Amino acid sequence: MALQDEINEKRKEIRTDGYQMSIGEWVSLYESKEIDVHPEFQRFFRWTQEQKTSLVESILLGIPIPPIFVSQRPDGVWDVVDGLQRLSTIYELLGILRDDKGRPLKPLLLSGTKYLPSLKGKRWGKDESENGVDVLPTDARLIIKRSKIAASIILRESDDTAKYDLFQRLNTGGSQLSPQEVRNCILVMLNKDLYTWFRGLADYEPFRICVALSDRPIEEAYDLELVLRFVILAKIELADLKEVGDVGVFLTERMRQLAVDKSFKRLQTERAFKRTFDTLERTVGSDAFKRFNSKKKRHEGGFLLSQFEVVALGLGFNIHRPIDETKLPKLIQSIWSAKEYTDWAGSGITATRRLPRLVPLGRELFV
Repeated sequence: MALQDEINEKRKEIRTDGYQMSIGEWVSLYESKEIDVHPEFQRFFRWTQEQKTSLVESILLGIPIPPIFVSQRPDGVWDVVDGLQRLSTIYELLGILRDDKGRPLKPLLLSGTKYLPSLKGKRWGKDESENGVDVLPTDARLIIKRSKIAASIILRESDDTAKYDLFQRLNTGGSQLSPQEVRNCILVMLNKDLYTWFRGLADYEPFRICVALSDRPIEEAYDLELVLRFVILAKIELADLKEVGDVGVFLTERMRQLAVDKSFKRLQTERAFKRTFDTLERTVGSDAFKRFNSKKKRHEGGFLLSQFEVVALGLGFNIHRPIDETKLPKLIQSIWSAKEYTDWAGSGITATRRLPRLVPLGRELFV
């Protein structure tokens, strides 16, 4: 197919519309539950109070705000694809934003800015004379409610995957979100129940003990990425590993397939996951994925992904077999004297090249 034919064909799959809407109209949509801002995303988007105030300042000064991308669901409700933090900030300012449990959040307290230092300490309020509250003046509130933000709408006649592709494109690269946080948002939109299942595995205490991650990786959802890697790679056909390419793209695509796969054996996978990390927690605990110093006869340092790829995936593949747990500590230590591991676990080796070597190594080691 020629390039222009491909362009013409794909353009037919995405139907869009767009128009200007006042902030008051965006508020009305939220209050009538005609727009879904996915409160589950709030843990992934981390705007500071200053960033939120900067948005309010821009609105008050008449600085154009980028459009909000939404996708129209079959029931007519709009899913927010891009612009969630902007809308959430507006709803928080007005004191109407709710968390994923439906509980109201505290109204936004504004900070002073370079151009509007008097914003400091201001809240929305309903009346300038509201007792004990320093509220925005009536004129400022009207400016905000009447200001317009464009809506760019992916219509429901579009290809089913269009909004997820768009979300990924808009929230990758220069975004503050980590790759797994982008995946988590896509998964919530695709299959919220499956996201909750992944979240439950990431919170499983033996898993948390074994990976022993610091606060920063957990904040960026790296624990969920490790769960996803286990689910996808522990039972993967070895021939498929040679076709992985970019591992991040591969994980995202396989996750999207899982989200719509009604034959996915969730219970069986969960059992294998928990048995694997129960076993590791009993035998090696937080040393499971750390470097072993043969001279000092001890594990050192922090979590190593290459070690996870051998130990967790190898043990997970064989977890249905009888395991002599007394031998596991020595087996894990022996990895560091295995040339197949040391040759392919270095920092200069890409995951694309590493996985086809380390995954089979783990499967053979824990037979």
